[in-house]
Amino acid sequence: MNIVIIKYNAGNIRSVLFALERLGMKAVVSDDPDVIRTADKVIFPGVGEAASAMAYLREKELDKLIVSLKQPVLGICLGLQLMCKHTEEGNTDCLGIFEQQVKLFPPTEKVPQIGWNNIFNLKTTIFDHVSENAYLYFVHSYYAEIGENTIATANYITPYSAALHKNNFYAMQYHPEKSGDVGEQMLRNFIHL
Repeated sequence: MNIVIIKYNAGNIRSVLFALERLGMKAVVSDDPDVIRTADKVIFPGVGEAASAMAYLREKELDKLIVSLKQPVLGICLGLQLMCKHTEEGNTDCLGIFEQQVKLFPPTEKVPQIGWNNIFNLKTTIFDHVSENAYLYFVHSYYAEIGENTIATANYITPYSAALHKNNFYAMQYHPEKSGDVGEQMLRNFIHL
C-alpha cells in the first residue's frame, strides 16, 4: 500500500506518521506531484493558518493537483477546512471540494475548542466499528457549516461538520491520529476503503 502524506508547511505530519506505524503502515511525506498522483491513498493533514497554507499550495500548484486526485484522500483538521469553499480565516478562498463555508466560532465560549468532544449522526463506511457519540480529540477555532457533505456532526457553541465526504474525498475536523483506538479505527477504515 502506497500512502502519501502531503507536505505543505502545516504541522502534525509526524503524529500522523506515528499513528500509521502503530497500524503497521508506512507513509511517504512529499510535495512532489508525481509521488502524490501515484499514491494508493493520500492524507492531507494540517495545523496552522489557512491563508498562508493556501498560498503555499498555490505556489507549488498543489491546489490544482489535490482537486484532480481520483484515489481516496483524507483531510485532517486544517486539511478539512482547506477542502471547503471559503474560510473566514484570512478571508481565504480554498479548494472548493466541499461547498461548506468555514467560520470562526463566536466568542461565547472558550475559543479555540481544545479537547475531547463526541461526534454523532455518523454516515459512510469510514465509521465502521465506531460507536455513535464516540469521543475524539479536537483543536480548532474555525468550523465547517453543516451541509449535504456532512457525514458526522459535533456541537461546540453551534452544531458543525465534524466530518465531510464527497466522491473520493473524506475529511475530519478532529485528529484521528491523537484520538486513541477510535481514531485509529477510522484511519484503518480509510486505509481499507
